[in-house]
Amino acid sequence: MNRYTKQTFCIYWKHAKKYPLALWGTVLAITLASIVGVASPYMYKLIFDGLNTDATLVDIYRLLTWLALLYAGEWICWRSASFFNSYFQTRVMRDLANTCFAFMHTHSFGFFHNNFVGSLVKRVNRFYRSFEGIADRLTWDLLPVTVNVVTIAIVLSFRNILFGIIILIWVAVYVGINILFSRYKWKYDVRRTEFDTKVTGFMADTMTNHSNVKLFTSFSRENKTFQALTKQLSDLRRMTWDMATGFEAVQSLLMFVLEIGLMYIAIGLWFDGALTMGDLVLLQAYLLRVFLKIWDFGRIIRNFYEHLADAEEMTQIFDTPIEIQDRKNAKKLVVKKGGIIFDTVSFYYHKTRPIFKKLHLTIKPGERVAFVGPSGAGKSTIVKMLLRIHDVARGSIRIDGQKINAVTQQSLHEAISLVPQDPILFHRTLMENIRYGRADATDEEVMEAATHAHCAEFINAFTDGYNTYVGERGVKLSGGERQRIAIARAILRNAPILVLDEATSSLDSESESLIQDALQTLMKGKTVIVIAHRLSTIMSMDRILVVDNGAVVETGTHTQLTRKKGGLYSKLWKLQAGGFIE
Repeated sequence: MNRYTKQTFCIYWKHAKKYPLALWGTVLAITLASIVGVASPYMYKLIFDGLNTDATLVDIYRLLTWLALLYAGEWICWRSASFFNSYFQTRVMRDLANTCFAFMHTHSFGFFHNNFVGSLVKRVNRFYRSFEGIADRLTWDLLPVTVNVVTIAIVLSFRNILFGIIILIWVAVYVGINILFSRYKWKYDVRRTEFDTKVTGFMADTMTNHSNVKLFTSFSRENKTFQALTKQLSDLRRMTWDMATGFEAVQSLLMFVLEIGLMYIAIGLWFDGALTMGDLVLLQAYLLRVFLKIWDFGRIIRNFYEHLADAEEMTQIFDTPIEIQDRKNAKKLVVKKGGIIFDTVSFYYHKTRPIFKKLHLTIKPGERVAFVGPSGAGKSTIVKMLLRIHDVARGSIRIDGQKINAVTQQSLHEAISLVPQDPILFHRTLMENIRYGRADATDEEVMEAATHAHCAEFINAFTDGYNTYVGERGVKLSGGERQRIAIARAILRNAPILVLDEATSSLDSESESLIQDALQTLMKGKTVIVIAHRLSTIMSMDRILVVDNGAVVETGTHTQLTRKKGGLYSKLWKLQAGGFIE
């Protein structure tokens, strides 16, 4: 048992023990049902023995009445177990799904950048569904098998101890061989599960990029790759299935040996007068019962390990350290003025790729600052460090004197409104997407924010207006429309610090002029950070910082920087003003 297996059981048990009444009610009901089920064949033994002696019809009917009561008791126990189990498993699966959802969202941005979303969703689904499979194997399969075998061995031992010993030895050998085979097969099941996840991830990736597949005429290439992946998955499946089929042949041989061997001994004892006809009926009934219960034991164990393999993919995520976490005693960020200081900040994406070295930067409360520079200069990285998407390697970032790594991430994000370059929307209504900026906003406040962001024009053109669903990631809207929705969110949020990361890059000139008015209103009384390539959008900023190779190389107003001969900003401005695109 590896550490992921132990962790999986620990997680399952932690959730299962919250419902002790339902859990132990299920176990007790199944145990009683199994014991009563073993008692029923014994009544048939008594009936057959009575028919071979001088028992009266009344005696036989009395035994049949007891048999009917046993069947009724067994029926009640099984139905009770079903009700207990349905209450127990549905609630535990719900709790597991909630735990997975919450834990996934505690992971940092980098985690989601390194994993396919489709694969993560599949891992979550497998994890809580695997609990159902594992719990079913333990309660509905392994528990009844154990109770039946032990009870049958005890009952037969009273008739002849040799029967009980043979049954127990045979079951021990049968179970041992099954476990060894299942453990051997498990590594192939794990490979199959991993490959299944790989196939799912590839499919999700191509569907997310379906437009690229079409526009770059890559369907044939992607299709061949997918077919190669599914072939490998199919080969793994066939191998595991063939292994299972071969082992079932071994199981049949073991059962044949036990039945013929025991009946050979039993018939000899019957001729010696040591057993009655009822004993032979009882023995045959118990053998059939054992075979029926244990025939699928190998499949149960293999299925058990398969569910474990499915679950452990998610357990590995539970075991993955969260890259950026709140400190133990992290306090809530309180923003009164909105001053920001980058104090000798160093940052590396990789040890061999330094982005900033001892960056010192002060943004005054209420100041509007723009960052410009070539692609890859580090402009967006400044915003990512401020939002703690990445933590700094050295130095500190402070807002109103409070280190951002000493406050809760939630309070940090509440204090900052971000309008990204490529806003991603939920597949929800326009009303819900805008209200995401402030959950308690009224419909009237949402519409007012949409009006200020000039969203109302295109929203009112939709048949369903604000109740229009925007599609996955907002695909039903144009890039400019999505950006205006993001601006409306920021207006509604009204946080003291505003970050605009190429917030007007997808707007046409007419829309941009309208949005600039809205942004001027939005910026009032706020500390503003703007990332821009289009220099015409930042001419009115209080200060412009030119970033190049991880350092601030120029600073000043638009007028000051354009007058600086040989400056990088002046060069960029001449290129854009001359009609060139950077």
